[in-house]
Amino acid sequence: MEEEQRLQPLPEDWTRAMAVAAHPDDLEYGAASAVARWTAQGKEVVYLLATRGEAGIDAMPPEEVGPLREEEERRSAAVVGVQTVEFLDHRDGVVEYGPRLRRDIARAIRRHRPEALITLNHHDTFGGPSFNFADHRWVGLAVLDAAQDAGNRWIFPELRDEGLEPWSGVKMVCVAASPYSTHAVDVTDTFSKGMASLMEHRVYLENLAKGSEPAPLLRQFAQQTGQRLGTELAVGFQVFML
Repeated sequence: MEEEQRLQPLPEDWTRAMAVAAHPDDLEYGAASAVARWTAQGKEVVYLLATRGEAGIDAMPPEEVGPLREEEERRSAAVVGVQTVEFLDHRDGVVEYGPRLRRDIARAIRRHRPEALITLNHHDTFGGPSFNFADHRWVGLAVLDAAQDAGNRWIFPELRDEGLEPWSGVKMVCVAASPYSTHAVDVTDTFSKGMASLMEHRVYLENLAKGSEPAPLLRQFAQQTGQRLGTELAVGFQVFML
């Protein structure tokens, strides 16, 4: 069974990464603990969010929620050593897979020139009966495609008109929360920072359904993944090498 397979340590022979997610708080459900490890090593990580999460709080109108969640994400990123947080302004809940999304991500890749991309699960499920959100699926898939688009001068030639030359330096795409994890990162020393990062999404978390306290579940997942890596706590990734 997949859950019994040993996970390999995720390669860390890189200096720059870009983490791409659909919504504020997506990266904080696990991946941020790995980001905290990497920034402590002196690596540079930037965040790119496809939306501002404006449809994420049912009790508040989107025009209020968007700026609020943007600010929560910036504070959250700072906790794990990320200073650059950018937003693409796609509409929360109705992100569309296609050339526009791929181009927007490829544009950011060419600007920041990362060697590694971090994103969230693009599969239909997380390994259980619950269907994955459309925004997660489309953004994750677009990241995989944009990693190659960014290095091809004939795809989105308008980016060269913007002064952005092709960048084919992405070595790998690391997909967090995938049901098909192949690698993992030891976050025993940085798990608490990842949780502190999540807690910066205070208003969002306060509006979640009662009984949805994330900390115990995230620790349980980290312990299970750690067993497969041979450490106390770990975060799993499905790694695609380019």
